[in-house]
Amino acid sequence: MIGKQRIKLLSFISVFALILSLFSPFATAGAEEVKSVAEAIANNNGTATVEGYIVGTTANGPKYTHNAPFAVETNLAIADSASETDPSKILPVQLPNNSIRAELNLADNPENLGKKVQITGSLEAYFTVPGLKSPTAYTFAEDTGTPQVSAVTASPEAGPVKAGTAVELSTSTDGAAIHYTVDGSEPTAESEVYSNPIVINDETTIKAIAVKEGLTDSKVSVFQYMIGLEGLHIHDIQGVGHYSQYANQQVSDVEGIVTKVVDSSNFYMQDQQPDDDERTSEGILVYKKGHGVSVGDVVSVSGQVKEWVLDGYAEKLETDLPVTEINASAINKIASGQELPAPVTLNNENLPTEVIDDDSFGEFDPEQDGIDFYESLEGMLVQVDNPKVVAPQKYGELIVVPEDVETNTTAGGLRISENDFNPERITIDINDENFVAKMGDSFNGSVQGVVSYGFSNYKVLSDADSLPEFVEGPAVREETSLIPEEDQLTIASYNVENFSTKTDAEKVTRLAEAIVDNMKQPDIIGLTEVQDNDGPTDSGTTEADLSAALLIEKIKELGGPAYTYTDIAPEDKQDGGQPGGNIRVGFLYNAERVTLSEGDKGSATDAVDFENGKLTLNPGRIDPTNEAFEDSRKALAAQFEFQGESVIVVANHFNSKGGDLPLFGKVQPPVLNSEIQRMKIANVVNGFVKDVKAEDPNANIVLLGDFNDFEFSNPLKALKGDELTNMIEKVQPEERYTYNYQGNAQVLDHILVSNNLAKKTEVDILHINSGFMEEHGRASDHDPVMIQTSLKPAVKPEEPKYDHVFNLVNYHAKKFVVGPHNALVVMDGTSSLSQGLWLKKSAAVKGEGLKNTKVVISSANKGAIVDLTGSEIKEVMIESSKVVEIRGAENVQKWTLGKKADPSHIIFKDSDGEEIESPYEEEEAA
Repeated sequence: MIGKQRIKLLSFISVFALILSLFSPFATAGAEEVKSVAEAIANNNGTATVEGYIVGTTANGPKYTHNAPFAVETNLAIADSASETDPSKILPVQLPNNSIRAELNLADNPENLGKKVQITGSLEAYFTVPGLKSPTAYTFAEDTGTPQVSAVTASPEAGPVKAGTAVELSTSTDGAAIHYTVDGSEPTAESEVYSNPIVINDETTIKAIAVKEGLTDSKVSVFQYMIGLEGLHIHDIQGVGHYSQYANQQVSDVEGIVTKVVDSSNFYMQDQQPDDDERTSEGILVYKKGHGVSVGDVVSVSGQVKEWVLDGYAEKLETDLPVTEINASAINKIASGQELPAPVTLNNENLPTEVIDDDSFGEFDPEQDGIDFYESLEGMLVQVDNPKVVAPQKYGELIVVPEDVETNTTAGGLRISENDFNPERITIDINDENFVAKMGDSFNGSVQGVVSYGFSNYKVLSDADSLPEFVEGPAVREETSLIPEEDQLTIASYNVENFSTKTDAEKVTRLAEAIVDNMKQPDIIGLTEVQDNDGPTDSGTTEADLSAALLIEKIKELGGPAYTYTDIAPEDKQDGGQPGGNIRVGFLYNAERVTLSEGDKGSATDAVDFENGKLTLNPGRIDPTNEAFEDSRKALAAQFEFQGESVIVVANHFNSKGGDLPLFGKVQPPVLNSEIQRMKIANVVNGFVKDVKAEDPNANIVLLGDFNDFEFSNPLKALKGDELTNMIEKVQPEERYTYNYQGNAQVLDHILVSNNLAKKTEVDILHINSGFMEEHGRASDHDPVMIQTSLKPAVKPEEPKYDHVFNLVNYHAKKFVVGPHNALVVMDGTSSLSQGLWLKKSAAVKGEGLKNTKVVISSANKGAIVDLTGSEIKEVMIESSKVVEIRGAENVQKWTLGKKADPSHIIFKDSDGEEIESPYEEEEAA
C-alpha cells in the first residue's frame, strides 16, 4: 500500500516537471524581458516590455486622471497596483497615432481601466519623469495560475517597411501554434494558422496569439506595419527650411554613412550622394536604442521622420528649434570602415556675420541669415580652421570663430551692438568641462564635428581628444587705468555673484584681491548679489552683515582699507535670486575718505524721498512696494559726503533676462518678455532722479549696478532720460563689455551720472572676469565698472575781453566784414546779411541772427582763433588755411570749404573746450 502511494506521488511530480519544462523558457524570458513598473521607473532606459495595470491618463505636469470620463487619447498611466494613485509609482505611457492608441486609449475604451497590460517601447523621460515612449506592441495580460504560452514576436519588428517585406512570426514555446488576423479582429484558436511569412504590401496590423494544448493561450501581440516612402535621400527629407515636409511620415531604406556616434541611442549619418542645392542639408540624426553602429559604417535606415527638440531648458518646446531625425525601427548595415565625406569649411566667405534672422522665417536664406545657414548644415560634417576662442569655456563648450573672421574686442572677443548679435559665433561642444580656455586663445589646426542643436543654440559636436594644438592668447586680467587722486572720488560697481559666508575661501580672496589691487581701493563700491548670512540655506535669515564682514576682513588682510558696509535687508524670499539666498544690493565705503550722511536707515518697505537737500532715509529704498519691483531687487539710495560735497549713489540690480526668447530660437525676432519689468523699474528710478533734480538742480547723482540690459536697450534709454549720462557710452567700443553670454561680450553693468558730473568724470571697465575662467583668477561672472569724478562745482571761466565790439541791430546788408583782431560780433534776429558775416582775424560771434546767416572764415593772419560758442549758426565756410582753432563747432548746422582751404590742421572744440572730430572728416567718411 505504501509502495503504491509512492509510485503515484512520483508520477505526479514527473508530470508536473514535464509541464514546467514546457513553459520554463517563457518564464526565463519573462524574468529578463518583462519589467514591473517599479523596475521601469528605477532603470528608465533601453527598450523593454513593461507590465502593469492601467490606472488612468496623464497630461503635462505630469497630472494624472484616474476616473472616467477620460478626455485624453494620447497617453496612459500604468502602475503595479490597479488602485495606485501615488505619482512616484506611476509610469506615463505615450500612445502613438496608430492602432495602439485606438485600442488602448481610455477616452474611447474606458473598459480598459484596471486591466493588466504588457507594453513594449522605449524607456525614457516623458513629461519630465520616467516614462515609456514610442510603443511598438502590447498585449493584455491575464492573471491565471495555469502556465501560459510565450507571446508571439515578429521579425522585422513593427514599423515602416518596404512593400513586399515578409514578416516572420515566432514563439519561444516549443510546439505552440500561432494564429493571427490582419483585419483588426482579435485572434483566437479558430483564426488562420501561421505557416508562411506574411507579405506586407500596404498598412497592416497583425494580431497574433500562440496556442498549445494544456497551457493558457499567450497574450495577444499586436504589430503595426506601414509602407515607408522609398527612394528618398537625406537632402529630400531635410528639404529647404527648418522643418521637413516628411515629418511624421514613414520612410524606408534611407542610406547614409555614419559620421558621429553620440551615444548608444543616437548617431548622425550623411548622404554619400549629395545634391547641388547648398540650402539642403545632407546630414540627419538617427535615433534607435542600442543601434550598434560605428563611424564609417554605411547603413540604410527605416523609420518615422520626426522634428525632435533635443536637450534644452524646461521651456524648450516653446522656445527651441527641433532637429530633423529618423526614429528608426530598422537599421541595415551595408558596409563598414568607409571614408567619410569631406567636411564643409566654415569661414569668412560663407558665414553670415551680422544677421541672425531678418524676415521672421519668411524666406529661407542661408547666405544672409545665420539661423538659416546653420540649419542648411544640420547633421553635416563641418570644419573650422585655426579657430579663435571668443569666450571662456563653459559647460564643456568652446565658442570660436574661424581664423579669417575678425573679432572686435581688444582681448579677442565678439562684442554685440544694437543691430549685430554675431551669428558668426560657432559653439563647439567638446564634452569636457575641465578644458581651460579664455577669450583670445586659439588652436593651431582644424576642428571638425557635426552640426547639431541644443539649449537654444546650434552647435558643432566634437570631442576634446581630437582638438589640434592649443595656443594660449596674450589676454591678462587688468588693473584700472584710473589713478587714485586726493581730490577725486572713485566709485565702483561690482556684481560679486551670490556672495555669502558660504562662499569658498579662494573666491573670497580673489574678490578681495581685485578690490585691493585691480580696482585700487575705490572710495565707494556698489555691490550686487550679496546673499544673507547663511547663503542659499532657506532659514528665514535676511541680514547680510556677516557676509559683508567676511569680505571686509579679507580686504584688510590684503592691505586694503577698513571698509564699512550698509544695506537694507529684503523681506524673506521677496527679491528673487537663489531660493533662500535673499540677494540684495549694498555699499562698501571707505570711511577714511567718505562718510554716510546722517539719517535714519529705512526698512524693506519704506520709500525714500529727497527733502531740503537730504534723503529722508539713508540708506533708503526707492518705492520698494511698487509692483515694478515684484520678485526683484529694490533700488537702494545712499547719500555720501566727500570733501564737503554731497553725492547720492543708487545701487541697482534689475530683473534678469530670464524669460526672453533665444537668439536662435523658433520665434523670430525673439520676444523680450523680461524687458517689460525692466522698463517699469527704469521709469521708477528715473522718476526718483527727476524728483531730486526738481528739488536741487545741482544735485550730484550716480546710478550703478547690474541692470541686466545693454547700453542701447529701451530700459537703459528710459533710465538715462534727459537727466543722466551713461558713462559706459564713453568707453571705447573694443573695451565695452562686462559680461559674456554664449560667446557674446556685452554690457550688463553700468554707471550713470547726472549730467552736471559727466564732463568731470572718467570711466573704466576692468576686464578681470568675463573673459576668463576660475583657473585664470576669475572671481565673478561680471567685470567691475569704475568712475572717477570731482564733486566740486565747475569754475566758470572769466568772460573774455574784446578789443572791438560790433552790435548788429536791425542791420541789413549784403555782407559785414570784421577786420580788427579780437573782435566780438553780436547779431540779433532783426539783422540779415545775404552774403554772410566775414571774419578776417581772431573773432567771436553771437546772436539769434546767426541762425539764418553764413559765417565765412577768411582770416588774413596766421594763428587766428574763431569762437562760435553760444549760438546756432546756419553755415560756416572756411576760405583760409590760417585759422588754427574753432571753438563751439557743435553749433554749426552746415560746413563748407573754399577751393584753396585745407582744414586738416584746424583744431575743432565744443563749447566746453573739449576737442572733437573735424566735421570735414565726417563729410569725407560720408
